[in-house]
Amino acid sequence: MIPRYNRPKIQSIWSDENKYKIWTEIECLIAEQLSNIGKIPKNAAVDIRKKAKFNVEEIIELEKETKHDVVAYIKNVSKYIGENAKFFHHGVTSSDIIDTSFSIQLKQSAEIIEKQLEILISILKQKAIEHKKTIMIGRSHGIHAETITFGLKMGSFYFEFKRNLKRLQIAKEDISVCAISGPVGTYESIDPSVEEYVAKKLDLTAENVSTQVIPRDRHAYFFATLGIIASSIERLSIEIRNLQKTEVCEVEEFFEKGQKGSSAMPHKRNPILSENLTGIARYIRSGINPTMENVALWHERDISHSSVERILAPDLTIASDFALARLTNVVENLIIYPDNMKKNINKLGGLHKSQKILLALSQKGLSREIAYEIVQSAAMESWNNDKRFEDIINNSEKIKKYLDQNELNDILTRDEDLGQIDWIFKNKF
Repeated sequence: MIPRYNRPKIQSIWSDENKYKIWTEIECLIAEQLSNIGKIPKNAAVDIRKKAKFNVEEIIELEKETKHDVVAYIKNVSKYIGENAKFFHHGVTSSDIIDTSFSIQLKQSAEIIEKQLEILISILKQKAIEHKKTIMIGRSHGIHAETITFGLKMGSFYFEFKRNLKRLQIAKEDISVCAISGPVGTYESIDPSVEEYVAKKLDLTAENVSTQVIPRDRHAYFFATLGIIASSIERLSIEIRNLQKTEVCEVEEFFEKGQKGSSAMPHKRNPILSENLTGIARYIRSGINPTMENVALWHERDISHSSVERILAPDLTIASDFALARLTNVVENLIIYPDNMKKNINKLGGLHKSQKILLALSQKGLSREIAYEIVQSAAMESWNNDKRFEDIINNSEKIKKYLDQNELNDILTRDEDLGQIDWIFKNKF
């Protein structure tokens, strides 16, 4: 991932230094258990644990010759171990080390993303409660519908990201697997107890059948989860962008001192962070399909998945972490304009109360179909002639035949009654 969109903590997980550190720990644990069951001398395992170290630059140079990263790594570490290096990487394959390490890196990344999700969820809940009674117009198809509250809108996102957190936790558990089963996964060259030992020490679960590599459906599920999270990020970002339109102006991204909105137009205050998040979400989702295609490998293994994972695993996890952190900042510092929300509600002169009139007419014994036609006719007159809906209703003889003026006034002039909002927050949050 380019520096612009990464944060150091998760970036470090995908560094060569961290990767080889994990490899070394796996190899040391393998040696420990082999010595426990008498497959290699005790002193050899102690020696490996004591002396095993690596040099990233040296490994890079060795790989130019070996054309194999694990072989280059083994060669480098063996130099530091000395005589007992013959028991290093004993009975295992490259995939045993690479795949188990990959699981750990994904788990480490998931834990960082998980924490950021928890922060975002907390802020969304805070905003929902704070604006529980902040009245605004609800929109369907981009058109004024009926009133809702900004808190209810934020509540929708709160629960969506709570679901995303649960999805990530499941995906993290699913990917937290260890495979130390030797060539083609038969344990012919390595005792199964080694796998169990390594898994326990690293807080992983031993894979059921690894076919030499950990089955890639686990990885596909993990990255697909990041794709769903990205879609939620985009949904909230688009909502903010739409509500920040000049003609709407119900919310606005915080505009810092010295910030510029346009190189040409000094008045501009653009939702650049939300727009950026929309783009990052698209990028994250674009990486999901290749990880799905990685599931279908030849026979017990090939390496067609390797290049995909080397590129996408760091990028998708880093981008997910960055996007969640940026979105958290946007939501936390979001400027809310309740007065503009009220202005927009009243923009069409009570048109959003059409259903209330419809229901009132139906309750007077009028068929729903006829009641609908009467109210729709009044609504279309309001739309087409730029007239206030309230005025049309008050002067409609068809409607006043069934509803007296007091009843109409009660519907048209009462404060927005969203009594069920309290019930939603009491029973759902």
